[in-house]
Amino acid sequence: MPEDETTAPTFSVRPAGAADVARITAIDKSHMGIARRGYFDKRLAGAQRFEDETVALALTAGERVEGFALIRLEAGEFGRPGSVAVLDAFGVDSRAQGHGAGHRLMEEAIAALNARGVSALVTQVDWAQRGLLAFLGSVGFALDGRVVLSRHPGDRMPEPDPEPDTDAATAPRESDYSAPTSDDFTALSRDRIPVRSLTEADLAAIVAIDRRHSGQERRAYYARKLDQVINHSGVRLSLMAEIDGIAAGFVMARLDYGEFGQTADEAVMEAIGVDPGFGGQGVAQALMSQLMINLRVLRAGALRTETDWNDTALIGFLDAMGFAPAQRISLCRRL
Repeated sequence: MPEDETTAPTFSVRPAGAADVARITAIDKSHMGIARRGYFDKRLAGAQRFEDETVALALTAGERVEGFALIRLEAGEFGRPGSVAVLDAFGVDSRAQGHGAGHRLMEEAIAALNARGVSALVTQVDWAQRGLLAFLGSVGFALDGRVVLSRHPGDRMPEPDPEPDTDAATAPRESDYSAPTSDDFTALSRDRIPVRSLTEADLAAIVAIDRRHSGQERRAYYARKLDQVINHSGVRLSLMAEIDGIAAGFVMARLDYGEFGQTADEAVMEAIGVDPGFGGQGVAQALMSQLMINLRVLRAGALRTETDWNDTALIGFLDAMGFAPAQRISLCRRL
């Protein structure tokens, strides 16, 4: 018998699993207008493999799934300090809305994250999704103080600034702020600086480069990221640059479909680092140039990254690489 629409349903929350993919995909399609079955297949399979790094929840009324939340735990995501969680996907069936379903689901998600000692829950939302922005504001999300930047791989590479900020060359960040050459960007010394795909054997070099910039030992973080971009992303985009056979710099990127409600293939750049000993030799530019070539071959829609709004040195570097503000808002809910 159909449920009396005047009676508020009773909701429960349980872990989401592979058996819920079809229903979760249907709920998401009703909001997004496109079925992202492959994305949810991958996310829920990952939740089963990495239970300590994910929170996947299903909101139910009786036996029927009425909502879902997919969250991953990412210590050091985009260079963030501490342990944070990333809300990748969240949805509630339209029939369940207006009965507290979204709030109940978010309460359970936050309780699960608090139990794991997570300090914050972050997400990105398209600025045009006013309804979702209003809901997230009602459950405690606020502007994050970070900006989302993107560029299209097919756009012409800009010529580097011939007079960069020299102080940025030694800034303790995961980027190369070294002086670029006067050559056209698309001809950046890829012949001089060999660039190849990352392998699992590169972990020690990546950790060492990051340590020289950040002063932190983040082996666990990079080990997990390396496993993701090599074994679980489907397409290998991450690169290592070498000079005289020595690791000079790296970029970690992945191609995703569906993250944060995206409905097109989009690449995400999570880290770029250059050994300070190779500053001023165009290593980061060579890495970016090769990454753009690879993304054009794959017909990726965009390359996206995120940084603190007041990190002017890093933003200046990304601006020189052709990045611009994306139409997305970064939000954070402190726990």
